[in-house]
Amino acid sequence: MSDLKTYIQKRKKEDADFDSGYEEFKIGEMLKQARVEVGLTQEEIAQKLHTKKSAISRIENHAQDIKLSTLQNFAHILGKELRVELV
Repeated sequence: MSDLKTYIQKRKKEDADFDSGYEEFKIGEMLKQARVEVGLTQEEIAQKLHTKKSAISRIENHAQDIKLSTLQNFAHILGKELRVELV
């Protein structure tokens, strides 16, 4: 099981309101894990996105109202492809 799935299961057990913010959290956590996997710091991502480290921290921890263009740029820096899917 992935670290993300394990963490989500743990949080759901600890916090009954976890599901209400799950989608925002999930996006931020996915970005964080991808950033760590490629070995970049929040500061390095911030420099490449022409923003501050605190903005990257907010994206990774909350990801509320994040622009699609920001997600695309973040993914591009990580060497990843962004896909949006409606199911």
